[in-house]
Amino acid sequence: MTLTLCGSLSQHPVSLGAGMHNAGYRALGLPFVYVPFKVSDLEGALAGMRALGIRGFGVSYPHKQAVMPLLDSLDPLAARIGAVNTVVNDDGRLVGHNTDGRGALRALEETLELAGKRVLLLGAGGAARAIAHTLAGRGVRLSVANRDRAKGDRLASECGAIGVDFEEVSRACDYDVVVNATTLGMGDVDPSSPVPAGALRRGQVVMDIVYKPLETRLLQEARRAGARVIHGGRMLLHQAALQFELYTGQTAPLEAMDEALRLQIKG
Repeated sequence: MTLTLCGSLSQHPVSLGAGMHNAGYRALGLPFVYVPFKVSDLEGALAGMRALGIRGFGVSYPHKQAVMPLLDSLDPLAARIGAVNTVVNDDGRLVGHNTDGRGALRALEETLELAGKRVLLLGAGGAARAIAHTLAGRGVRLSVANRDRAKGDRLASECGAIGVDFEEVSRACDYDVVVNATTLGMGDVDPSSPVPAGALRRGQVVMDIVYKPLETRLLQEARRAGARVIHGGRMLLHQAALQFELYTGQTAPLEAMDEALRLQIKG
């Protein structure tokens, strides 16, 4: 049996994506295998992708922007975001995609209908850019709050959103949806919540893209306030599922992939 090879390009040989993708292939009985690659020569890696017929690569920091000029074309959304996290090899033609924002969108839409909702997005880095550009055009009223106000305003301007001071977090209860796309909450960076205690309310939706830990302080406080919460593993799962579908043409088996992800995060 001939196997179709997929993988990831990163600075580290360990990949959460490998566990999810391989679990998905097994669940559907697909002759695919996913291997993480530690890469320093990005151009050489893409030449190898063409030569060996590797079907797809997930792309991690710091390669998400450097990979763009090396590709044959970009999906329009990836071009607007200015970063690529997925490369698909279509018979030797390498196409760049970005599934990060669409993964966040799927995670949100599992919980509520977004049209007409007021959304407060915290952050203006790579993940926040992907989310903001994906939410643009979905009928939401988006505000972007970033500690560097000028950077947040630039992102808001690109997306037809409103840039606000980071102090807007103290008025988070005015929004239907709050999305944390900052590093605040990461256990090994800063476990504090970006939103003051008491600024959340019953009935709103709070999503944190941090997935280590799954239950961040922000989500703990949101639960106590009666809000519905979405942990960062849902975005991670859905962005991988979108990659899976680009590589295989099959609907991703979410349950099998989610189980694999949870085992890796807990481990």
